[in-house]
Amino acid sequence: MTAKVCPILYFCQKKVLYSKEEAKRLKENFWTTFGQYMSVVPSADYEKVNWVNYKTGIKTLYFRLEATNKTASIYIEITHPDDAIRQLMFDQFKELKNVFSSTVAEDWEWDEVYYDENGKKTARISTSIAKISVFNKEHWPNLISFFKPRIIALDEFWSMAKYSFDIFK
Repeated sequence: MTAKVCPILYFCQKKVLYSKEEAKRLKENFWTTFGQYMSVVPSADYEKVNWVNYKTGIKTLYFRLEATNKTASIYIEITHPDDAIRQLMFDQFKELKNVFSSTVAEDWEWDEVYYDENGKKTARISTSIAKISVFNKEHWPNLISFFKPRIIALDEFWSMAKYSFDIFK
């Protein structure tokens, strides 16, 4: 049975059906669990940090973690409404690409123009994994193993790079 056949149901997995409320609760439980797991990890600057809601200090620059019923992603999102400023911010990241790549130790996708789920034009630097579900608690260790080293690496990179972005504050 799919959500189209039964609109009351939000998600079907292995014949387990979740209402919108149950799906929301499962996602909240995952992010709470991840946040508690990461709470003992200090930032690269040895400060306490909210890993789930990471603050870059720049209003239109975000480090985001996302998990759905099919994928998990971590990304840097530049949402400045002015195309030229958004491009300047993305260009600044490109200037630091060697530092970024050596810090995260893997290739990420670099999208100068990216349209988010609401159709808003952004820029994004991202990586993701497929065939993993936040709604399956058996996948949670794999999700944590995916997110943890990458958000720590992003923090390490940001600790070195953030001063290059002070002009955008």
